[in-house]
Amino acid sequence: MMNKALVIACTFLSPFFYLNAQDPVVMTINDRPVKKSEFEAVYRKNSGKEAKASNRSVREYVDLFSLFKSKVFEAESLGLDTLSSFRNELAGYRRQLAAPYLTDKNTNESLLTEAYERMKLEVRASHILIRMDETALPKDTLEAWTRANLIRNAIMGKFPTAADITNYEKLLKNSQHIENQLKGKDSTVYKVKIKSIKNLSEYYKLGDNKFEAIAPKTSDDPSVVDNKGDLNYFSVLDMVYPFETAAYTTPVGELSPIVRTKFGYHILKITDRRETKGEITVAHIMVKLPKDATDQDKQNSKTKIDELYYKLKAGGDFAELARQFSDDKQSNERGGQLQPFKAGRLPKAFEDAAFALKNNNDYSEPVLTQYGWHIIKRLNLKTVPPFDEIKNELKSRVNRDSRSQMGRSALIARVKKENNFKNNTPALDAFKKVMDSTYLKATWKAERANKLGNKEMFNLGGKSYKQNDFAKYLESQMTFRSPTDVFEIVKNIYTNWVNDMVVAFEDAQLEIKYIEFANLYREYRDGILLFDLTDQKVWSRAVKDTAGLRQYYEANKTNYLWEERADVTIYKCLNEKIAKELRKQYQAGKSEKDITAALNKTSQLNLSVENIMFLKGENKDVDAAWMKGLNPKNFKDEKENKVIVYAVNTILQKTPKTLAECRGSATADFQSYLETEWLDYLKKKYVVKVNEDVLSTIN
Repeated sequence: MMNKALVIACTFLSPFFYLNAQDPVVMTINDRPVKKSEFEAVYRKNSGKEAKASNRSVREYVDLFSLFKSKVFEAESLGLDTLSSFRNELAGYRRQLAAPYLTDKNTNESLLTEAYERMKLEVRASHILIRMDETALPKDTLEAWTRANLIRNAIMGKFPTAADITNYEKLLKNSQHIENQLKGKDSTVYKVKIKSIKNLSEYYKLGDNKFEAIAPKTSDDPSVVDNKGDLNYFSVLDMVYPFETAAYTTPVGELSPIVRTKFGYHILKITDRRETKGEITVAHIMVKLPKDATDQDKQNSKTKIDELYYKLKAGGDFAELARQFSDDKQSNERGGQLQPFKAGRLPKAFEDAAFALKNNNDYSEPVLTQYGWHIIKRLNLKTVPPFDEIKNELKSRVNRDSRSQMGRSALIARVKKENNFKNNTPALDAFKKVMDSTYLKATWKAERANKLGNKEMFNLGGKSYKQNDFAKYLESQMTFRSPTDVFEIVKNIYTNWVNDMVVAFEDAQLEIKYIEFANLYREYRDGILLFDLTDQKVWSRAVKDTAGLRQYYEANKTNYLWEERADVTIYKCLNEKIAKELRKQYQAGKSEKDITAALNKTSQLNLSVENIMFLKGENKDVDAAWMKGLNPKNFKDEKENKVIVYAVNTILQKTPKTLAECRGSATADFQSYLETEWLDYLKKKYVVKVNEDVLSTIN
């Protein structure tokens, strides 16, 4: 199975420019050109980081690569690249790929607004982590994504089929880390991973909460042993950005899509979303309670905390009492002050009491947690302030966060210089004529700028950006504002607009300017198409085409044989006397039913009967007399303390299994058959012509 999107976290090379003349055609496929850079990039990536090209290895890779591209061209001919699902998925991957080239792009107003809105909420979520290195090879990425997908489906009650498990097992064996371990004769991790997939339906039955039942069996997060995946409450900027986005956009009670972060793939279940309680700073006086506390210890602790509480009520100084008597040695020297915390970080009883305090300097009655008794004093509570008050602080935090790459200003300056940026200041000054206080009230309309004549405001790389464009941008940035100089606002927004347009200009040039970006983006695109096409032509078809599977089975049923088998009746006798009587009646030609009725006439415990089909070699006692009739020897069942007599009713020679009995292996073979048939079709349809002169330059 090919990688759906070759979704890998890449270590990008330093960008460089290239000319088409330096990138010749290495081959054509049905007269469609393939450039040397594309072939060479994919060759080196799939051959490993330390690959050293040789004429033989490069030539051998031509067949693999040309078949890969033929599949892509076939997907395009079927219109798979026009589907909205494909375009949306590819657009998402492009944004991820472009981010390192557009550093700090996310520090715009829309991202700040998003972060601010998220600050108003706290999310409680559980997660399952499928750990994967950022620089994982494509085949490792595919294995991890497939495992995550099978786990997510199982949580929703859709368990992997035999074909799914077979496909995953192939991917697992092919993954780099497992391949290396198996070469070293270590199959531990391999067994754990394949078991976690094979047993998903069993894990599902372990509890009513299917996520909590499956998470401890499948998640690579070490903390899952204790928390079953529950991360408690968190807020904006507490988690890496893709994880945070999934947490805030997935409805409560539902599973997120599979999320990729630098740690690997995540499956989230959102259990709650509430208004944020803010960030509180408190001090506390603690009386420690040992885990193995006796009743006397408990009484002594309660007496001590009550004495301290009475001293406070009598006017005692909280900080001084904390320094003298608190058992929390990390905070008592600071008068009991703890680090600021948000809800979900400390024991619930402690947090509930802390956030219940209405005013600074209020303190609680004694509160019991698993650590002991506490008296809690509120020092400060930071709730979410108005946007304008927090904007600068929030922007600073966003700039330090993974969602934003530092250096945007440097990028903008470079792009302006490279593309002969020219600014027309009078065109901006002209907006003084059409701007007024309506903009402060968020009622201004872009149409008012039409009277300005739509003059050029700036030029970048020969592209003209005009007044009407800026007017639309101005309208999109409107928000209610306090009275101020409107044109100062316009100038600031103009600066933001210019910066955004410069970054967008650079974004549009990435495929042209950076050969490694173009190759990697194409690799993502082709990978998605390849996955979807192969799923359509092979994987899903093998499962859904029941008539085709039946026909394939009928033509190949001799490949699915039962080995020689014996139809055996097992007589479990209470003792040797019953066994002797059994043999007597059997030799007399009595039926199983008659024998059972006769021997159990005095007690139903005398004889029990079981019929089993044994493969030769499966039961050594049956093997010892592999022929029709009664085994001449009695056997002792030590576990049940009974005497066993075997009767072989029939010896069955090798016979084909029914389709139901071999569906998993037959489906896997049917997939291979379909793939072979499909590949033959592709090889006939797509004619490959190699430019040997260009191929020979790859070294």
